[in-house]
Parts: sequence; structure tokens; C-alpha cells
Amino acid sequence: VAIQVLPGISEKAEMVRVIDKVIEFIKSTGVDYAVGPFETTMEGDYDQLMEIAAQCQKIAVNAGAPSVMSYLKINYKPGGEVMTIHEKVDKHC
Repeated sequence: VAIQVLPGISEKAEMVRVIDKVIEFIKSTGVDYAVGPFETTMEGDYDQLMEIAAQCQKIAVNAGAPSVMSYLKINYKPGGEVMTIHEKVDKHC
């Protein structure tokens, strides 16, 4: 699951501060994740990832965002494995 959280804040430093709070929350969950320039990608149990994604909006609002726009990308394959973050990108690092 990849999530992009866009706080409804125009001031750059404040927007970054709120996004950092969301990333701190994702990190605290213990799921495997990778922060990118536009989104954070997470791996793990589908239900857990959906709960984390739902909580990200609340974290942003609690950190001071008056509103939040979030975009999700979901790769769901209940019968088998999906490629991991590392399988997809390590060769490029």
C-alpha cells in the first residue's frame, strides 16, 4: 500500500512538519515501509495497512492540519505473494 497525505496547509514548513508526524506514526507501527518524494509505501497484512492508512488522516488533523487529502495505491493479492519493496527498488539504489 502506498499513501500520499496532503495536509490542507499552504505554509511549506508547517506542511512538512505535519507530514513528518504521519511518517513517524507509520514508522511506529512496525510495518516495513519506504519513504519516497511523493508517497510512503508500506508492506504487511492488508487489514493492518488499511487501519494505518485510516489513522494517517487523524494523525495529520491532530498535528494541526485543518483538512487532509490522501491518495492510496493498493496491490492486493490474497492468494499469493506480491513483489516486496526491496525486490522492486534495491537494484536501483
